[in-house]
Amino acid sequence: MAGPLFSRIILKISGEALAGPKGFGINFETINRIANQIKEVVEMGVEVAVVVGGGNIWRGRSGEGMDRTTADHMGMLATVINALALQDALEEREVATRVQTAIEMRQIAEPYIRRRAVRHLEKKRVVIFAAGTGNPFFSTDTTAALRAAEIDAEVILLAKKVDGVYDSDPESNPKAKKFDKLNYFDVLRLGLKVMDSTATSLCMDNGIPIIVFGLESSDNIKRVVMGEKIGTSIGYPKRVGDIEGKGQ
Repeated sequence: MAGPLFSRIILKISGEALAGPKGFGINFETINRIANQIKEVVEMGVEVAVVVGGGNIWRGRSGEGMDRTTADHMGMLATVINALALQDALEEREVATRVQTAIEMRQIAEPYIRRRAVRHLEKKRVVIFAAGTGNPFFSTDTTAALRAAEIDAEVILLAKKVDGVYDSDPESNPKAKKFDKLNYFDVLRLGLKVMDSTATSLCMDNGIPIIVFGLESSDNIKRVVMGEKIGTSIGYPKRVGDIEGKGQ
């Protein structure tokens, strides 16, 4: 059996995916399922870093009339709650895990230090990056792109509630078309809601590929890591050329 396609990955998990079918808060069945998959991938020898969103607890733009900086800081704290919940689930499965936060809170997590994060990964510890970039006006998508560039990750695996990228919202439009592959310019030109434009541009500038897939299956993370073509691929993987073929 062939080995994993990637040796170091960033797994970006949206807050909405963590909410499960409830749509709000933390669904522990979902978190446990994700933790099981991460453990399996780590046991394959893959170095795993995780960026978690916070939309299941707080969405920065939902505070009507609220100062944007304050709202974004609240969103950063929401990501820390999710990170601690995921860390707990992983450690319950005897997976060594470290949470690093972009805003210092030393009593509960390490501050983000790039060299320390890389060393944890080399020791096969899962590193969960929380509190976004530590700056307002930047999303956790941008955090995933920034951390991927900093730790030299080979790919960003973007785990969402939907199973790929569509030309419109598949929940409201049953005729929405799913894309198998895209390039960065397509995402920006068509205004596709994959990642925000800052994150997409950062991935494009640094040649970081993105694979967007759904968490509906209990083994999708492993399937993507093994190179199975599910979801939507964006850009060029560094090791193997374009996932779907040249010309992207």
